Amino acid sequence: MERRMQVAVDCADPHRLARFWAEVLGYVVQDPPDGHASWAEFSRAEGGPGEAWCAVVDPHGTGPRVLFHSVPEPKAGKNRLHLDVKIGRQHVDTEAVRLVSLGATHVRTVEDAQDYFAVMRDPEGNEFCLC
Repeated sequence: MERRMQVAVDCADPHRLARFWAEVLGYVVQDPPDGHASWAEFSRAEGGPGEAWCAVVDPHGTGPRVLFHSVPEPKAGKNRLHLDVKIGRQHVDTEAVRLVSLGATHVRTVEDAQDYFAVMRDPEGNEFCLC
């Protein structure tokens, strides 16, 4: 049995977060499902009023799809799950600066004998690490 994984992210603004994460991951915003001119149209048709979805995909087809889904409540507290974006130690600082310019927040950089990584938050406060 084949198993594939999709990462789903609850958020306030799926389109904004999809564009941000496409930049972080080197992904592209996925075209809306067949028969729909936009993600907004698809969301209304499938989920009803107030629903909003958008997804990003790996253009090479190897990484998991990431789906962003609107929810009415704001983020509360620390993530129970976060993404580690592995870019190589030598790129961490430069990439952190670039992502801040796109709306991320740099929380801190950690360096010890084994690791060097930056703890970040996306535009909606979801934690992730650049390592």
